[in-house]
Amino acid sequence: MTRRIDLLVYNAGQVCTVPSVGGGPQRGQMLGTLGLVENGAVAIERGRIVEVSATAELRMRYDAAREINVQGGAVVPGFVDPHTHLVWVGDRAAEFEMRIAGASYMEIMKAGGGINRTVQQVRAAPVEQLVAETRARLDRMLRLGTTTVEIKTGYGLDTPNEIKQLDAIYRLAADHPMTIVSTFMGAHAVPPEYQGRADDYINLIVDEMIPSVVEFAAAHDQPTPFVDVFCEPGAFDAAQSRRVLEAGRGAGMPLKIHADEFAGIGGTRLAVEMGAVSADHLVATPAEDIAALGGSGTAAVALPATPFGLGHTDFTPARKIIEAGGILALATDCNPGTAWCESMPFVMALACRYLRLTPAEALAAATLNAAYAVGLGERIGSLEPGKQADMLVLETPDYRHLAYRFGGNLVRSIIKAGRVVE
Repeated sequence: MTRRIDLLVYNAGQVCTVPSVGGGPQRGQMLGTLGLVENGAVAIERGRIVEVSATAELRMRYDAAREINVQGGAVVPGFVDPHTHLVWVGDRAAEFEMRIAGASYMEIMKAGGGINRTVQQVRAAPVEQLVAETRARLDRMLRLGTTTVEIKTGYGLDTPNEIKQLDAIYRLAADHPMTIVSTFMGAHAVPPEYQGRADDYINLIVDEMIPSVVEFAAAHDQPTPFVDVFCEPGAFDAAQSRRVLEAGRGAGMPLKIHADEFAGIGGTRLAVEMGAVSADHLVATPAEDIAALGGSGTAAVALPATPFGLGHTDFTPARKIIEAGGILALATDCNPGTAWCESMPFVMALACRYLRLTPAEALAAATLNAAYAVGLGERIGSLEPGKQADMLVLETPDYRHLAYRFGGNLVRSIIKAGRVVE
């Protein structure tokens, strides 16, 4: 007797299930475990995966209300982008020219550019403009295969404008097909009105911003956002970062941190000590901090589009993190200054070339492990029974083409929670 289901996706050249390992992420040498099913099929009911197996077997076992013959295309989990700064207006193309001429990131910031330039633009924009410009970016990301995305605030840098960014995120989450995870990052930079008074700005974050953000989320029936901080010379030191994370944790916010993008000043150690869900960037991470990551539950999120966008040659030491037994994830860091990159496949291509990942490792880092980096690993990120049916059908029968080829789009169709959305 056959079982009635909603959807059967079949005749896939490969189904890459990217399974959990021991009920968790793929860490260390287990990274890149694909659970590959040749000539595979996926059975879906009520938006969740029922079974993954060979096409011949599932067509015998299930009677589907709808069947999709993918004609040999590979099927992979939808991409999860666990680190973006998507809510902004305008651009910073002029700074791109400055960098080409030799200006450093910190020199641009000191000249009034960088994050604070976008802060000026965001503060001047109504929330409707933030929503409209961000929606266009989300639509492009979806077409490129991203089905879940994390979005940070951090271009308001005062209470009303941080709340305005969070409002934009919630408006987008209400009607966009993608799953959107919110992060509060008031500690992204010291705003101009607080220059030379970073500790006073930290007081504002701790005493006013965090309580206001948590209250706003609750009033809109939203999960409590993550809290994040830019722990870097020129931004916030380890002690200031600790204050922000401790205040966030005390308010019930899960923790993230920007660390070691330019210098290792203790951010990764702090993340491990405080049980942060992720530590992101990690280009200049000291060896002892990599070792600490390896024994922790904190995901290391590599952002290779950022050094690429800056024209740098140093990237996250991914192989060392893997050898230490760490949880490695990938993200775009999509932002207007250093990495206007909406493509997770391009990030995978960079990761294979500059982080020396295999295509299988890059796929797992962009799906399952990325889901754990936003606290959703038990729900999404892999094609396993019981998980939400977020999946991509590729134009190619071989998943390796996602990283092998670059500059185009190999995603033929997108299934989100069991529904074809693109």
